[in-house]
Amino acid sequence: MTETSIPRAEQSLDEEETATLAVNGDDTEDDETEADDDADTAATGGRTKKAVGEGDLFRQSEIAADYVEGLLDILDYDGDIDELVAAGRPMVEVVGERLQNLVGQRGATLEALQELTRLAVFRQTGTPSRLLLDVGGYRANRRKELAAVAKNAVEKVKEYGEPVRLDAMSAFERKCVHDVVNAMSGVASESEGVEPNRRIVVRPAD
Repeated sequence: MTETSIPRAEQSLDEEETATLAVNGDDTEDDETEADDDADTAATGGRTKKAVGEGDLFRQSEIAADYVEGLLDILDYDGDIDELVAAGRPMVEVVGERLQNLVGQRGATLEALQELTRLAVFRQTGTPSRLLLDVGGYRANRRKELAAVAKNAVEKVKEYGEPVRLDAMSAFERKCVHDVVNAMSGVASESEGVEPNRRIVVRPAD
């Protein structure tokens, strides 16, 4: 198993915060829309992000898979781990039974594990990662639920001509909704508020 996970006791808080920022960028924005990639550049000190090749992305997924495997061993969970590259980003999927505790309420634990895994990748590669971690098919199922939520909001906007504000969501959830809304004519979506209360507003297109 690759040693990547636990911060060294002697590592300063400033170093730890810097590493975390470099991994995340402004990840909530980056995950929402392609146009918000500029936020990542700003968060990494103005450096332009380098293009990452397919081989590098798969290497990130391998590092992440090793890290997740170590976590499962520590927590005494059983699961099959698949690493892959999809839609231009590295992914790790954990499949198995009794994994709900790794997902948590509305995916909160999963999001935290994803950030830890991205940090593990960053420490080995020095490159901020947009790795996507899924456990027990949670993200795939959640995408379907959010597609229905987005379509319902669009119908209300078209019927009444008024903006519809959705419940607060994670960056992953907001991106799912943005993708559905942006594929439909006559409506637009935008995010408002700050984490953890950041939400989407669906409105008539200008």
